[in-house]
Amino acid sequence: MSGLLMPALDQSVLSRRDKIVSDLGRLVPGEGVVSDESEMRVFESDGLTAYKAMPFIVVLPETVDQVAAVLKYCHRHSIKVVPRGSGTSLSGGALPLEDAVLLVMSRFNRVLEIDYPNRCVVVQPGVTNLGITHAVQGVGFYYAPDPSSQIACSIGGNVAENSGGVHCLKYGLTANNVLGIELVTIEGEILRLGGKHLEAEGYDLLGIITGSEGLLGVVTEVTVRILQKPETARALLVGFPSSEEGGQCVADIISDGIIPGGMEMMDSLAIQAAEDFVHAGYPLDVEALLIVELDGPEAEVDYLIQRVREIAKRNNSSTLRTSNNEEERLSFWAGRKAAFPAVGRISPDYYCMDGTIPRKELPTVLARMRQLSKQYDLRVANVFHAGDGNLHPLILYDANVPGELEKTEEFGTEILKLCVEVGGVLTGEHGVGVEKRDLMPEMFTEDDLKQQIRVKCAFDADHLLNPGKVFPQLHRCAELGRMHVHKGQVPFPDLPRF
Repeated sequence: MSGLLMPALDQSVLSRRDKIVSDLGRLVPGEGVVSDESEMRVFESDGLTAYKAMPFIVVLPETVDQVAAVLKYCHRHSIKVVPRGSGTSLSGGALPLEDAVLLVMSRFNRVLEIDYPNRCVVVQPGVTNLGITHAVQGVGFYYAPDPSSQIACSIGGNVAENSGGVHCLKYGLTANNVLGIELVTIEGEILRLGGKHLEAEGYDLLGIITGSEGLLGVVTEVTVRILQKPETARALLVGFPSSEEGGQCVADIISDGIIPGGMEMMDSLAIQAAEDFVHAGYPLDVEALLIVELDGPEAEVDYLIQRVREIAKRNNSSTLRTSNNEEERLSFWAGRKAAFPAVGRISPDYYCMDGTIPRKELPTVLARMRQLSKQYDLRVANVFHAGDGNLHPLILYDANVPGELEKTEEFGTEILKLCVEVGGVLTGEHGVGVEKRDLMPEMFTEDDLKQQIRVKCAFDADHLLNPGKVFPQLHRCAELGRMHVHKGQVPFPDLPRF
């Protein structure tokens, strides 16, 4: 990750900036085009703030026709385009480029249709994740995927990254809850994939688009499934003397055939930070804290609570509380939901990682991570979706100390390599972006990557959509399979870092 390289700037595009600004201003009139440097500064990075770049031009369309017109224009004039939602991406997926139009979809923020009989909602991509639940909770429904940033992150970005969340263990990631999308290709063609029905005929193009990180098209509408709130939901707060014992408890719960609505784990550093911030009543004398939520009919929940309590005791739990009402259940989750900002109070900076491992490897990986923490002399707070093995280590550092960011990135690289080593993957929900791009060969062979890029070429043969993201090498679509150009063979200047 250190020393990030991006494609060479297209000088021919830079030299035509004034005309491009004028042309795009006619396509998206009013305040739809932002070209002043001081006004574009707010868009210079996403949630991965270690990397910044000034956008070439920022365009904020309001209609699908405007999106199509902008993309068609950029395709015709060979101008790169970086799609952006709320900018909460933690992998640099929405990082702008100095010779690319930044297409910001935040004005697409309306709920278009609520269809209770078919249990779905049609929304524009700028609607926030939590906004969908707010739109339907009055009649007892909700949208299940719930990232920690759900108050701010948009559903379009969730589709791009295949976002997860606390309740995805039982109810699935974004891919399991999206029924249909409207998509605009780089040529300006408007496509519809899926709909309100559960399955679509033919190739699973909806599955390809979900998690494609803005490389294949720009999403302009999303149809998601909504669920009825369960009759009963109760949570257990379980403390352990060690992270290894907590991790083993997670593995034992799943192997016993129990699928909680959510199962999250925090280590001692994260527990302390969250408790100081939220005052949720977390025990401070434990090394690991497990939150297990069980939902469904009341009789089933009561039965499963007893089974989880027994499993926790077999794994030497030192404290165990069960919520007795909705207020107490929400208080258990309050600290977990606020863990990221809470950690921000105890360190000048932190680097939020994302990798996924087999559940049975939790004890091993946590122990190895502790060794790496000592090796790099950097503290790490562990907050993660324990039930599906999605880790979110938060590496604490100070960007004002020379060399500490680079050391943090090296530490993060070792964590991701460890995830792959034990049979896991580089990302669970944050995406690859630029953060993990150069680690893709750790997980995929050259042939694997070529096959993935063939899909990219089918949608975007000129590599105009979000270039420099996900793939560690530049391949020429026309000759793919016979030649490829490695980074070292083409001029890739260093991206400015601050």
